Amino acid sequence: MTRREDGRLDDELRPLVITRGFTEHPAGSVLIEFGHTKVMCTASVTEGVPRWRKGSGLGWLTAEYAMLPSATHTRSDRESVKGRLSGRTQEISRLIGRSLRACIDLAALGENTIAVDCDVLQADGGTRTAAITGAFVALADAVTYLSAAGKLSDPRPLSCAIAAVSVGVVDGRIRVDLPYEEDARAEVDMNVVATDTGTLVEVQGTGEGATFPRSTLDKLLDAALAACDKLFAAQREALKLPYPGGVARGAAAAEGVRQLTRLPVTSVSDTRPTCA
Repeated sequence: MTRREDGRLDDELRPLVITRGFTEHPAGSVLIEFGHTKVMCTASVTEGVPRWRKGSGLGWLTAEYAMLPSATHTRSDRESVKGRLSGRTQEISRLIGRSLRACIDLAALGENTIAVDCDVLQADGGTRTAAITGAFVALADAVTYLSAAGKLSDPRPLSCAIAAVSVGVVDGRIRVDLPYEEDARAEVDMNVVATDTGTLVEVQGTGEGATFPRSTLDKLLDAALAACDKLFAAQREALKLPYPGGVARGAAAAEGVRQLTRLPVTSVSDTRPTCA
């Protein structure tokens, strides 16, 4: 079989590294690396909810996405300096928030907010899918923090795991986890967000200059879900390690240490939570 320019098979993910406890202050802090794409994902807990949510007894989860100016080959100005967020930034922020809200019982949070921040440190394609996959691990750590602090009405508010991957048609072949070089010339480009129970949260796909048949869509989804299974296995492996937060943040957990997981992303556990 012909290999891709980076040596991978068509259905092979880039080398994946998940580092928990990447920074000290948030309840959940993760650095996720898909090859040369590196995204820092944090989940911070604050008391209270947005004004429109007050009195409901429900919590809230929101997300923001941003890229560092030097994340790409050519430096870009900070959007805060420009005075407005780009449509792309707003779209991806909303996508991350929607994806994570699909897996959590907001009633279990009480009137508390989890704010997820995804900052792209280095971009080489697939930044939004990397952000979602890493943000779920950060969210799981934030839930552990809330549970240790006695702030959850349900000790297991996460109904399933969430991961995302890019998939596309490049040179007439279906490939997963596209780096920038492939993404820029793909005939079809798609992002798939899924749960570890096999259901879909969101599918974003376009034909780049050409249409594509339903049969190709089915093959793309099959490839994406198979890749997500590997990501779920990686997330579970990373979360087997002790919670990296320390008592300095009020959690009844072991003193913080960096938890680094380098994963071949090949095996899949049979134990899966139920997603509503």
